[in-house]
Amino acid sequence: MPHALVIDLARNALLLALMLAGPMLAVAVLVGLLISVLQAVTQVQEQTITFVAKLFAIGVTFLLTLSWMLQSAVRYTTELFRSLPTVVF
Repeated sequence: MPHALVIDLARNALLLALMLAGPMLAVAVLVGLLISVLQAVTQVQEQTITFVAKLFAIGVTFLLTLSWMLQSAVRYTTELFRSLPTVVF
């Protein structure tokens, strides 16, 4: 198996993982930052507020992007299986 092919497959897998995790991570960072600013302004230092807000925001983001994530994962898997004969031989 050529090294360039292995590197290309690994690169594509890592890019897909970043693309799939990116929206939820970005929402978690933005919600955490917003809640932290609000807590600093109001001087309320309750840790569970941030956790619940992030959990809710990530859940909503996951539900909104689920079809896109599934389509991307299926597309990558299909391309991977189609390239399997070239990988093996």
